[in-house]
Amino acid sequence: MAVQELTAKEYIMHHLTNLTNTGKAQGLDAQNFIDFSVFNVDTLIWSLIAGALGFYVFYKAAQKATPGVPGRFQMAIEMLIEMVENQSKSLVNSESRYIAPLALTIFFWVVIMNSFDLIPVDLPSVILAMFTDDIHYLRVVPTADPSSTLGMALGILILTIYYGIKVKGFGGFLHELFGAPFGAKWYLIPCNFMLNIVEYVAKTLSLGIRLFGNMFAGELVFCLIALLGGMAGIYGMGMHLIAGTAWAIFHILVILLQAYIFMMLSLVYIGQAHEHH
Repeated sequence: MAVQELTAKEYIMHHLTNLTNTGKAQGLDAQNFIDFSVFNVDTLIWSLIAGALGFYVFYKAAQKATPGVPGRFQMAIEMLIEMVENQSKSLVNSESRYIAPLALTIFFWVVIMNSFDLIPVDLPSVILAMFTDDIHYLRVVPTADPSSTLGMALGILILTIYYGIKVKGFGGFLHELFGAPFGAKWYLIPCNFMLNIVEYVAKTLSLGIRLFGNMFAGELVFCLIALLGGMAGIYGMGMHLIAGTAWAIFHILVILLQAYIFMMLSLVYIGQAHEHH
């Protein structure tokens, strides 16, 4: 079925459906989401594209770096690196040389993935149709897919546990897991353990769901605005251009803000793993 023949509801659902390795449609269905044999191919591809773009930008910045008077591109990269480094030093009490690069990677990668939301809604499908008629679904915003954002949040959880064990030792980590915050009394061990597990789960879910929710909402608004272009006459096209431009300008702030929040919360959680209780 061509996109032009879809109803408004079908049009939105079409653009919010992922391409999977099974070739079947994958929407936000809980039963499909917990099926780990199914993964979203478009999310993986566009995540890799975002990573490659980020690598290319920093590669070009390294090539053009000069000890003399820097250009605007070099100044922008240096300001970004300095900002991230200052934030990582203030939030994470660690001598590790990997914290700041990790934070920079998170921020820039998420910014690029979020920025794919600015691509016109129907453009990827139109371009894809020039080469094949076999692929009917394609979502280009990886961070609007909960499997992507929760996967990144799970990575941060693993890092917090890793640094917790590295800084405190395995025995110290277990002592805090079972002995904090109520104390190391034997009868308080179940309460301490359950509270800490709930805290780990809540941090992971909130980190992933926050980014997903904001980007999914932005993607949905762009789909609704795109429907205005299907209205007859100059009025529909005019409203489409005005609303689309206004939302895109505002959405740039959302793109940067959500990447910054994800980076900062990641640093906060890793910093908490370095603290002794």
